[in-house]
Amino acid sequence: MSILVGFAPWIVYWVLVGNVPFETAVLVALAVAVASFVIGRMKGTPGRTLEVGAMAVFVVLAILTFTVSQTFMEQWMQPLSNAGIFLVALGSLLAGRPFVREFAEVDQPEEVIESDTFKRITTLLTWIWIAAFGGMTVSSMIPPIVYGEATILDTRTPLSFVCYWVIPFTLLGLAALASRVLPERMAPGDDEVRKTSFVTFAEAEIDQLMYAATEAVKREVGPNKEPYDIRIGSKGVPLSSDETRESWPATYKVRPKKK
Repeated sequence: MSILVGFAPWIVYWVLVGNVPFETAVLVALAVAVASFVIGRMKGTPGRTLEVGAMAVFVVLAILTFTVSQTFMEQWMQPLSNAGIFLVALGSLLAGRPFVREFAEVDQPEEVIESDTFKRITTLLTWIWIAAFGGMTVSSMIPPIVYGEATILDTRTPLSFVCYWVIPFTLLGLAALASRVLPERMAPGDDEVRKTSFVTFAEAEIDQLMYAATEAVKREVGPNKEPYDIRIGSKGVPLSSDETRESWPATYKVRPKKK
């Protein structure tokens, strides 16, 4: 759900544009972008690339809306909004902070965030969204370039409504489906060894160590998976803040939970 909040300004804009005056659509979208950013700061979450980018894009679109002609807006505001989210998504990847990863990191333990699997999945999903936004941008630029009288309000010319609306939002839907399906298919298999650590008392015996390790990895794998082949490292390291407790390394594998 959190990623929908990041997309909210664009979703609001795409719903409103063409159905209300352009000025209303862009101002409402800008207000949503600012509200999303402010709420994120009040909750103490880092300024996500998508939220900051949304404010920048809709400030630019607002300036254009109040300075260009009605004809220009009907032809180019939709492609420009698509180009805006494309550049923001691409910029997040080039900056080393894929926007999908920023949202996926919420409430995840450090071990998951630092895992190669997590990084691989979130990078791939970011590329899928970038490809979708790029396709949306190219498609929506075709009508005003090929057919000079094309507008987003034209429902009679197939070139207009197919390239402005049908293709872009089909791509958007496919990217959303990929975001739902791919993480499950790319989840670590039974043979992938995961690493973690857990804290227990320094005087703990082997059965107590195993219990602590098992409880720790259960919290990491989630409700639909179960850990197995749990192994404890050879030596614990005393905590600098409390020498009566030690941090132990452990490894484990994951499989689907049996029903």
